Amino acid sequence: MRFRIILIAFLLLSFLASYGQKATTTATAKLAPKRQLNALRITQAPKLDGVLDEPMWQEAPLANKFTQYRPNPGLPENHPTEVRVLYDDAALYIGAVMHDVSPDSIFRELSQRDDMSNTDFFAVFLDTYRDKLNGYGFFLTPGGVQLDARYSPAGGEDFGWNAVWESRTALHGTDWVAELRIPYSAIRFSAAPEQVWGLNFMRRRRSTNQDFLWNETKPEVDGFVNQWGELAGLRDLKPPLRLSLTPYVSTYVNHYPYQEQGTRNTSTSFNGGADVKWGINESFTLDATLVPDFGQVQSDNQVLNLSPFEVQYQENRQFFTEGTELFNKGNLFYSRRVGAQPIGFSEAENQLRDGEKVVSNPGVTRLLNATKVSGRTSKGLGVGVFNALSNNVYATLRDSLGAERKVLTQPFANYNIFVLDQSLKNNSYVSLINTNVTRTGATYDANVTGGLFRFANKSNSYALDGQLVYSRRRGQAFNSEAPIDDQNGYKYSLGFGKISGNFTWKVRQGIESNSYNPNDLGILFGNNNITQSIDLNYNKYKPFWKVNNMYTYYGVTQSLLYKPTRYQDVTFYAGGNTTFTKSFRTVGADLDYAPATHNFYEPRTSPLGEYYVRVPANIGAAAFVSSDARKKLAYDVNVRGRWHANDGNRTGRTGYDVSLSPRYRISNQLTFRYDLSWGVRQNQIGYAGALNQDEPLDVDFMNAPLLGRRRVVTITNTLSGAYTFNNRMSFTIRMRHYTSTVHYRDFSSLGEDGKETPADYRRNRDTSFNAFNVDAVFSWWFAPGSQMSVVWKNAGSSFLEANEATPLYFNNLSNTMNTPHNNSLSVKVLYYLDYLAVKRMLPGAKK
Repeated sequence: MRFRIILIAFLLLSFLASYGQKATTTATAKLAPKRQLNALRITQAPKLDGVLDEPMWQEAPLANKFTQYRPNPGLPENHPTEVRVLYDDAALYIGAVMHDVSPDSIFRELSQRDDMSNTDFFAVFLDTYRDKLNGYGFFLTPGGVQLDARYSPAGGEDFGWNAVWESRTALHGTDWVAELRIPYSAIRFSAAPEQVWGLNFMRRRRSTNQDFLWNETKPEVDGFVNQWGELAGLRDLKPPLRLSLTPYVSTYVNHYPYQEQGTRNTSTSFNGGADVKWGINESFTLDATLVPDFGQVQSDNQVLNLSPFEVQYQENRQFFTEGTELFNKGNLFYSRRVGAQPIGFSEAENQLRDGEKVVSNPGVTRLLNATKVSGRTSKGLGVGVFNALSNNVYATLRDSLGAERKVLTQPFANYNIFVLDQSLKNNSYVSLINTNVTRTGATYDANVTGGLFRFANKSNSYALDGQLVYSRRRGQAFNSEAPIDDQNGYKYSLGFGKISGNFTWKVRQGIESNSYNPNDLGILFGNNNITQSIDLNYNKYKPFWKVNNMYTYYGVTQSLLYKPTRYQDVTFYAGGNTTFTKSFRTVGADLDYAPATHNFYEPRTSPLGEYYVRVPANIGAAAFVSSDARKKLAYDVNVRGRWHANDGNRTGRTGYDVSLSPRYRISNQLTFRYDLSWGVRQNQIGYAGALNQDEPLDVDFMNAPLLGRRRVVTITNTLSGAYTFNNRMSFTIRMRHYTSTVHYRDFSSLGEDGKETPADYRRNRDTSFNAFNVDAVFSWWFAPGSQMSVVWKNAGSSFLEANEATPLYFNNLSNTMNTPHNNSLSVKVLYYLDYLAVKRMLPGAKK
């Protein structure tokens, strides 16, 4: 009965969304008229002080009369914003005055660089090639905190990009002033004698939760860069020689209580290297990191992985997050592959001789260098080349007499990516991407080549997009004479839909062949799929009733196994969210229904198709609420549940997740946040291993996949705090404890076509995994582009099995705290040297 009620609710929601679409206008959303601002050329640079009292500022044309973007798009601003633009042979200067009603109405919480906090801001956006696809964003808060971003079809809004630019802010009565100096070395543009750039300005007024833009931007129109205005009057700009060197030195002290004779508990290291940026010409830039040191990046969130797929971790290394929008085209590049765990890491113990043990087995591959060359011509052709080299990696084995030998776990490797991306009219593009991994010796090499496109009509209302990719692997598996599998494979996808207006939709179909494998430099969780989907959205962007907006989505997805062609699953879904006008509380919910599913991946057998795990029909529901983030105390609450139908003697299968994230802002400098998540999977059916002759079980089931009915409980506690001394100096700390426990209740042997046979299996497969991390970081930007950072890391984990595993949370916490922990204290200093700035300081140089 419960399933029928939820299904009726799902159908009703879909009907209401369809009815709402019919009730609205069917007119195509159109771009707002483009505004134009002329920049004023100057001969003497203004003083960067946030005052704007030089006569040149008053002579420059004025940009004002901003239009609201949210929460009520299209309305004029009540508190004026005035912006002027100057330029000379070295830089672009932007002066902005944000009028307000009182100093208390100007929110100015401090934060780290590139961290958007509870504050007002002013931003300038530049599309220097006016291709209406790619651009730059420079943000400045009243507290002087800088943020910068790149905009592209592949990366969206990417705050991982960092540039070196200068700024000052000041409060004058009820106004605040932003003054920016963006050197030409921070951006790329052509050498044409007269240029027109794409331009927009944005102001956030946090006290009223309003965003305003100079050139009106409509949320119902697809795209952001294509809705910017124009900056004219730029004449005789000469792209400068963009050459900078950022050398670094770092030192580490590591302590781990090995408590073994002959092994030191404390080790030290000293490192040095440099980052180089060179503007090859006005369009292209070379970025290189020589002997990189990534030891200070934030620790990964380790988890217990019971799925048949690998865990995808976030990229925290700056070189791989900055300026990578071209390389992310087509989602063929997973940067964590570069410098990843050696491919023979898990095989080191298999090479032990009698009396030997592993004393050292590096878990990461140290890079020798990495280089990027990227840019875009005046004709809209983007070109990107990425290359990285990693050295041999060895595990160290030691026998009982103390003699040591080394075993190769990762051969010398070259990682390469090549990208061509041609921007076209109407927010369209075509791209070609190639990724390649070449390893020395007999180990296999891998190559992936893909093409993708997007064509939109002139009114930017409909678009067709697609992708075709071919993967090729040749050679032998590591430490084996057997040829590598998945030698040739392909993937394609094709989609078409309505992309602008209140009501949008998209249909998509794709295939990933059974031998498609891009995982040497990309990431794919499972191939051998045929997928198709219909996705619909109906959104209201203007306030109505008691809410500011409404976003709804609904659709259906279906997938088949590619070879052999067999049914996998189908899912119907619907959901939506809205923000209330007075309280600015955001709430949302979603619902999905899936008939019985065949999971071919869970049995971990190859080739796919013979075995699958039956997943009975199920309903999922979720809801969330987020409070007004402007208040000192704010919170996010999420709840989710899933209920499965009975399947023979399999009953009571459910899953629940709850997360709570309160945060408290003590002052504009000090903030704390706590994140708690709890999840339980009751009577989950999952892979428990492969039966063999060593198992105490009837021999009729030998070599069959073993399934277990289990209860999985996962709890994560994360406490973080941040104290920002000023816009250049901050201290952050993050502590995380993760625990996941698995208790098996009974087992079965999996046969063909999903048949499960109860198994009298007696081995205890219970497990509990714990991980604890502390990351404490003091950061000081003592000069533009120059930073000193002091980092303390504490890390410990435990994996308990059988009778040692415990489901009790505080026992797990105690075990984690009492296990040996690795402590690392490091200091790193990097100093930014710009060629033009150094040249001006030389004796006799022209100032």
